[in-house]
Amino acid sequence: MNNENNNVWVFAEQTGGEIFPVVFEILTEARAIAAKLGTGLSAVMLGYQVEDLAEPLRAYGAQTIYVCDAPEFKDYTTAAYTQQLAALVGQHAPAVLFIGATHNGRDLGPRLASRLNTGLTADCTGLDVDLEKGDLLMTRPAFGGNLMATIVCPSHRPQMATVRPGVFKSLPVESPSKAQIVKVPPEIHPGDLQTEILRIVKEKSQEEEITRAKILVAGGRGLGSAAGFDLLQELADCLGGTVAASRATVDAGWISNARQVGQTGKTVQPELYIACGISGAIQHLIGMNKSRTIVAINKDSSAPIFKIAHYGIVGDLYQIIPAMIEQLSSKP
Repeated sequence: MNNENNNVWVFAEQTGGEIFPVVFEILTEARAIAAKLGTGLSAVMLGYQVEDLAEPLRAYGAQTIYVCDAPEFKDYTTAAYTQQLAALVGQHAPAVLFIGATHNGRDLGPRLASRLNTGLTADCTGLDVDLEKGDLLMTRPAFGGNLMATIVCPSHRPQMATVRPGVFKSLPVESPSKAQIVKVPPEIHPGDLQTEILRIVKEKSQEEEITRAKILVAGGRGLGSAAGFDLLQELADCLGGTVAASRATVDAGWISNARQVGQTGKTVQPELYIACGISGAIQHLIGMNKSRTIVAINKDSSAPIFKIAHYGIVGDLYQIIPAMIEQLSSKP
């Protein structure tokens, strides 16, 4: 295989000169995919004044980095990014194209797949390769998270998938090789763009980003009311952690959806995950089952959460958590 065709590609999404963390997560997993397919790993970045961002991509295994640096790509727009990526894919014919399942990625992926007349598996949580056929195996939750479906695209290329942030760990290569940086001219013409971004207004949020927390104290329906999160916050403060939640509590209006863990929320992999009053429905487990250490607190000894917990405490969380706080507070 040559250095361009049949490679595994990763769309390196960036904004404001900062690469999205999911890009490094995908590159880490894509290295293994490329090795199994016996091909190279490439990254493609669009933006304006972003050439300096190529170096971190090399550190995570990208061997070829396509950079299209032009004012047209300063801000994300569906038409411009789709047009440019479709042109690049047409020229270089990658076998696989991964996009992060970010807000923009979920917009870009379907439009690009349609333009390229190929399939797209959205919100993947697992990736592998059929070594016999060379097809990508793309796994995602299906039927409300009640089962995991593995999807194959055998007849069209590139095989495309959006990948859920927080699913894979980002690990740089020990000795990165020198990457080839290819500067790409823009393929955009004034008539191609039907919209223009006049201004971007960023909403300020006091919410902590749960996907970056090393310790999470998560509450479920077993809290009984929104007031229960005050107790969880106290425990989180003692541990230097962050409060998270199940979908049931978000739907009940007890806490904001920025804290939601699970299939329709966020995927997390903290060092410590304390599940308080969470029964352990599959939709929730999908979002946190890769946590390094899981502690479950629940009155129901048969709750599914205990099947994946490393440590389980059966009892009333309103008795157990205050005792934990007391112990932690008494330490010098």
